[in-house]
Amino acid sequence: MNRRAFLKGLTSVTGLSGLSAGLAPAAHAGSSRAERVIFLYFPDGVAGPSDAGEASLWHASGSEHDFHLPSQLEPLEARRGDCVFFRGLSMGGTDSGSHPGGAKKLLTATDHGYGESIDQYLARTAGASAPWRHLFLGAQANAGGASSDQSISYPSSGISITPEDDPRRAFEALFGSWTGGSGGSDGADPQAASVLDGVLEETLAMRSRLSGSELAKLDYHLESLYELEQRLAGGGGATSGGASCDEPGIDIGAITDENLYSPETFPDILKAQMDLTVLAMECGMTRVATIQASYHTSELIMSRWPGTEMYDPGFDMRSHQASHYGSSHNYESAEFTHYLAQRRWFVSQYAYLLDQLDARGLLDTSLVVLVTEVCDGNTHYHDDMPFLLAGGGGGLRGGRLLDTGYARHGDLWVSIAQAMGQDLWGFGDASGGPLGGLF
Repeated sequence: MNRRAFLKGLTSVTGLSGLSAGLAPAAHAGSSRAERVIFLYFPDGVAGPSDAGEASLWHASGSEHDFHLPSQLEPLEARRGDCVFFRGLSMGGTDSGSHPGGAKKLLTATDHGYGESIDQYLARTAGASAPWRHLFLGAQANAGGASSDQSISYPSSGISITPEDDPRRAFEALFGSWTGGSGGSDGADPQAASVLDGVLEETLAMRSRLSGSELAKLDYHLESLYELEQRLAGGGGATSGGASCDEPGIDIGAITDENLYSPETFPDILKAQMDLTVLAMECGMTRVATIQASYHTSELIMSRWPGTEMYDPGFDMRSHQASHYGSSHNYESAEFTHYLAQRRWFVSQYAYLLDQLDARGLLDTSLVVLVTEVCDGNTHYHDDMPFLLAGGGGGLRGGRLLDTGYARHGDLWVSIAQAMGQDLWGFGDASGGPLGGLF
């Protein structure tokens, strides 16, 4: 996978929307700061408090250091010492009961997505010195022509971007010019300017016909293209901070062009995207990454995955379908039992990501956030959000159940930003500052 092949494959600006190159200098974080952050999203909430008044089957119960993990969190039992489990985080009342409203507020902490998302903020601040300031990868996040409100990353107010769903294309964009050893460029490609100029010429003609949010989104993509051109033409190195990786690669399983959006391929795609994220961070390519697994109101058929507890070849069960399990936690209901199994599977993927970071010595200096757009999948409420935070970056004190009483989730984003060395004291709507005692 080389640079020329990658550039020849650029047929539209939107193909780069999930991979933004950044060149602005920034001071390197000290050892007491979190060196990197990953946001991992899964769709359609959890089995939380039911309409019938039953207690949440997601949230840990007990005291700060002596607590019980319910069945949906069981895959994290071996990692409980690395994790902080929350009670009381709220995204606010606006659009509560709505999947799209939750997705818009999720990382922006603003009603209707009218603000920059925390991943984009950190990308242009703490992550600005990395060769790729932000890595935005998806697993079938664009399936079926997903709408703009199903993306969770917002570079500016009301403007979302789409992730890169193909791990092969993402790998090529990141490592196409890799030379091994200490990294570095293989020299400026004489075809690079002509290819990019052709794309820009066509896109500028399109720009004259757009206005409003579509024009703003296109301008963001043009900026990303320009920065990529400068990085390639200027011989930007493939490593940062002295890091090096020899012969980088990932296992893409059975992924092909034909099955990239087949339900059966989803586990392979998500694993490949997580592996690629860890590899990119190990090699110093990026410090900020967002992985979007599917999208809200997901049509992902999770009963087609052999080797999982959801597998049922004679019965298709979708994520969103299972989330509407009814008003009570009914273990006789196929939707409910599948929903519990689905949520456990997503938690197991979070555990896998933590394991991979730990195996490379990165977890103690990283922060890894698990998020979804609603609390209970049936009620869709935006209170007591089922977020998790893990790692040791910034001095995170894991192995705890942190009851915030009632706090806006933007306070969590403030805490993470401060752990990454940013002088941030409020983020989004009604933020009260960092969460006390988290780090």
